[in-house]
Amino acid sequence: MTTKTLLDMVNVTAGYGQTPVLFDVNMSVNQGEIVCLLGRNGVGKTTLLRSIIGLNPLTKGSISFDETDISKVPTFKRARKGIAYIPQGREIIPYLSVLDNLKMGFSASGKKGNRIPSEIFDFFPMLKEHLNRQGGLLSGGQQQQLAIARGVMCNPKIMLLDEPTEGIQPSIVQEIEETLKRINQEKGITIIVVEQKIEFARKLAQKFFIMEKGAIVQKGTTEQLTDDLLHRYLAV
Repeated sequence: MTTKTLLDMVNVTAGYGQTPVLFDVNMSVNQGEIVCLLGRNGVGKTTLLRSIIGLNPLTKGSISFDETDISKVPTFKRARKGIAYIPQGREIIPYLSVLDNLKMGFSASGKKGNRIPSEIFDFFPMLKEHLNRQGGLLSGGQQQQLAIARGVMCNPKIMLLDEPTEGIQPSIVQEIEETLKRINQEKGITIIVVEQKIEFARKLAQKFFIMEKGAIVQKGTTEQLTDDLLHRYLAV
């Protein structure tokens, strides 16, 4: 079985205005992989995800997705091509119900629809019990599950998750890990996750990339993610 490259970043330089944050980033992700992006705070991990979805324009380099150059494609069209972005802090709409938050997934994907697929409640049974509740009244862990579910609603080819376990209790972290694995295996969705919890990353991902000063400095399989590498690039 041949492996298909789904996302390919070549010499990507990007940032905010005239201030570059990423420098000549080269990163390739295959279809069906779960990849973890590691590094200390402020090294450019969030900017890399934002560049993939189009929120940070490139000043150099290119991004190909599903064999198409998307370097100059606007964000909403990237979403419709199959890129779902779940930002840090979740960004659900607090005054909307859980149901209406989920339905926003339809508009992001550009597909018309009103009925939530049953698989969403199979992945996230908790949401079914809270459909009419305001999103802002959910716990942090429940809000994170809602944000991921909204991403799955877009029926994406790839999901970009920025620190999905931040501030969440350990039992929910384990649930999120198991659910992401199921989404990956059952729907074939490729996942890139920015993460600080190393054990979560090791259990979830098959591959890792480590960033330092806006560049990819190490990569490999999670079996190759040694304590020495962690100490060198992640110890504070």
